[in-house]
Amino acid sequence: MATGPRDDLHAAAQLSESQQAAIQRLQRDENVIPAPIWLSRQAHLANDAVERAHAESDPDGFWADRAKLVDWMEPFTAVSRFDPPAHQWFVGGKLNVTVNCIDRHVYSERRNKAALIWLGEDGEEHAYTYGRLYREVNRFANTLKNMGVMKGDRVIIYMPLCPEGVITMLACARIGAIHSVVYAGMGTQALRARIEDCQAKMVVCSDYTFRRGKKVPLKPTVDEAVRDLFSVDHVIVHRRGSRPGDEPFAFESEREHDFYDCQEAHSIHCPPEPMDAEDPLFILYTSGTTGRPKGVVHATGGYLVGVTYLARAFFQITDRDIYWSTSDIGWIVGHSFIVYGPLSCGATVFCREGVPDYPSPEVTWELCERYGVNLMFTAPTAIRMWMSHGPAAPAKYDLSRLRLIACAGEPLNPEAHHWAQKHLAGQSNGMVVDNWWQTEIAAPVLGTLPTFEARPGKVGKAMPGVAAEVVDADGRPVPAGSGGLLILRRPLPYMMRTVWGDHPRYERYWNQVPGGVYTAGDIAVKDADGYFAVLGRSDDVMNVAGHRIGTADVEGALVRHPAVAEAAVVGLPDAVKGERIKAFVVLRVGIEQGPGLIASLKDHVRQDLGPIATPSEIEVRATLPKTRSGKIVRRYLKAIEMGEDPGDLSTLAD
Repeated sequence: MATGPRDDLHAAAQLSESQQAAIQRLQRDENVIPAPIWLSRQAHLANDAVERAHAESDPDGFWADRAKLVDWMEPFTAVSRFDPPAHQWFVGGKLNVTVNCIDRHVYSERRNKAALIWLGEDGEEHAYTYGRLYREVNRFANTLKNMGVMKGDRVIIYMPLCPEGVITMLACARIGAIHSVVYAGMGTQALRARIEDCQAKMVVCSDYTFRRGKKVPLKPTVDEAVRDLFSVDHVIVHRRGSRPGDEPFAFESEREHDFYDCQEAHSIHCPPEPMDAEDPLFILYTSGTTGRPKGVVHATGGYLVGVTYLARAFFQITDRDIYWSTSDIGWIVGHSFIVYGPLSCGATVFCREGVPDYPSPEVTWELCERYGVNLMFTAPTAIRMWMSHGPAAPAKYDLSRLRLIACAGEPLNPEAHHWAQKHLAGQSNGMVVDNWWQTEIAAPVLGTLPTFEARPGKVGKAMPGVAAEVVDADGRPVPAGSGGLLILRRPLPYMMRTVWGDHPRYERYWNQVPGGVYTAGDIAVKDADGYFAVLGRSDDVMNVAGHRIGTADVEGALVRHPAVAEAAVVGLPDAVKGERIKAFVVLRVGIEQGPGLIASLKDHVRQDLGPIATPSEIEVRATLPKTRSGKIVRRYLKAIEMGEDPGDLSTLAD
């Protein structure tokens, strides 16, 4: 008998042996890290208990107060309006995010303050004051309008972490166009699928980027993705400049334009488009359990209120700070806490192209000292990488200003947390804090505020205004210390509003568990003091170095290889990346496993989806385990790889 969605949810709510062991370890590890008194005294939330009480007793009043952090063109008439699963926030209000991220600073003492400091891997460096950022964004916004981009049109951005990428995001927001940033490591098919899904009118890209000293071409990927795709009217290319040995740059067609040349003669003043609070700000694609890309849509008002509030309340960002996130604009962290959140707060954002351990493991700490970074947001993968190189590297540099290091994207294991607390935050007597959220919820939901102790292995408590619980598959709360499904009882302003072009897919977030609650898709445990630990995904999405990668995406790329008939993919534990990808393939009849086949398969996935989705290991099998209805049982493959009991196999066909 085939299993249905409810059967799958009950199976997902059953903890694996590794998750059960993780809970036991959490219960034994009470080696807490107290919040430094000096850090608590200057925290944005001096008493989070008051905030929580306010949010619980008067949710609308709480969020109305938080909305005061944002400048509105027209005031909202109602804080919230719910018709589950639909939710609206700041109803009737009008605003523009660029007024909050740029204009209000330009017309203040922050006009000549650095908004963005960018360092290329090759040493190229640029600084943008808020005044310069205003001019660049407005000029490019006028360029977009001149090329026919209007409010509501979609613009794909395929660029690395660079000033031009940030400028393009803000220029789209200035005129009400909906941007969709695609991580500049995605392959041709992944990029094309996103262009087609949102029916983008324009693509803005860079010609290349650098990674670990190598020049990585990006323009050929765009050329192939838009070939014969006539819905794209224009392709704007940011050319980084010719260098000795570079081949002459040639445009592919008349619809292509140089990023800077096309801006000539355009004004540096562009009136900001008044946006309804519920108008879409951006679409960001994330991996799901089906092959079609999932375009998460975030609304202008609720999103900006959420990221501005939590930039201050959780990350402690002020207009006096130099803040560095090691993420990329292609991910939700880059949207919320490289661009919109910190700039709304008037901070100086430092960002760097490349990886945090090239050209040496010391580069991050040398840059922290050189630029005076005092707040950092990074991934547990990076912490574990620095930990593997030992404490000598950070000890060489002055990190006495680095008062807070936040981690997210995957579980932060206790060993890495303690190491970072001692060797990275230790010079300033600062603090390492964990937090959890998703592409679908664009800012922290759970986390450790610097006003209470950190418990390594546990993310922290629910943020003020968040009604989070751990329940079983029937929606019943589980006892403290027991594992279950992480859910939210109430919507949040900074949650997604829909999935682009597929609203039923959005509704499934709200109807998986009885009671009309939001199901996050993660297994979690909550202790008696309200601290949560998130143990991993309950669906078929892998978390590789903080990047969510759908098993279906990798499997789809593999079966597009002419030698492959079937494929299954699982995520396995990895000491540095959190998870690594292992693939199992069945070859087509008549195909034999010859030399070079595995390398060919890996290269195929790399070209199709990008390096982050490339399996570290591929195993050729005669068959794959399936249910009688033909569904591949990945949990069986994963359990065998990890030496665990695969559980009930009664639904297996063979």
